[in-house]
Amino acid sequence: MKKLVLLRHGESLWNEENRFTGWTDVDLCEKGIQEANHAGQTLKRNGYFFDLGFTSVLKRAIKTLNLALEEMDQLWIPVQKSWRLNERFYGALQGLNKDEIVAQYGAEQVHKWRRDPLEHPPAITRDDDRYPGKDPRYSALTERELPLTENLSETMTRVLPFWNEFIVPAIQKNQRVIVCAHGNSLRALIQYIDHLTDEEVTKLDIPTGTPLVYELGEGLERIQHYYLE
Repeated sequence: MKKLVLLRHGESLWNEENRFTGWTDVDLCEKGIQEANHAGQTLKRNGYFFDLGFTSVLKRAIKTLNLALEEMDQLWIPVQKSWRLNERFYGALQGLNKDEIVAQYGAEQVHKWRRDPLEHPPAITRDDDRYPGKDPRYSALTERELPLTENLSETMTRVLPFWNEFIVPAIQKNQRVIVCAHGNSLRALIQYIDHLTDEEVTKLDIPTGTPLVYELGEGLERIQHYYLE
C-alpha cells in the first residue's frame, strides 16, 4: 500500500475577507498560519514522514507547506513548485467580494461559477493588471497556457500532466509524498483519483489546513481516504 497526503493551504487574507482569489498571490491570515502549524503537528503526531513535497507558486500554499514541515522538523526535504498546481483562475471575479457578486448575479449563477466543472467565470482581457502574463513567475508560459478565465475541467487539464509526470513516478518509487495546493487544484486531483462525476465534484468541499490521506494500491487505485484531525 502507498500513501499520499493532500493538504489545502490555510485560510488566506482573502478567504477571511470572502473574496475570490484565484492566481492573486495573497498571504495567509493569522488563522491560516495556525491551521498550517496544526496540520504539521497532526502529521507529526500520527508518525508521518515525507521524502518529497509539491506545491504551487503561490505564497499561501508555499507557506502552508513550509510551516507544516517546520512543525515536523522536515523542512529539509526537496519541494517542487509548479504553476500547474495553482488555484483555478477566476478571471474577472478575482479580488471581488463573493456576497456582492451573489447580490449582483444571483446565488445560482455564482454557485455555477464556483463549482460547475464546465462553467467559466467572466474573463479578463490581456491588458488587465490581473493578467498573469504580466507576472515574471509565468514568463515561460505560452499565451495558450496563460488563462483569461478557467473552469474546473480546464484546471484538471493543466493539473493532470503534472500529476502524471512528477507525482505519480515519485509515489511509484515508494517515496512519501505531500501535495500542498488549493481548493480547486486539489478538487481536480480528487475528481480524477476518486472517479467522481461532474455532479459529485460540485458537492465536494475541502477544508483548509486539514491533511487528507489517500491509501493507494499498486496501480494507484484508491483503497480508502480520510482526514487527519
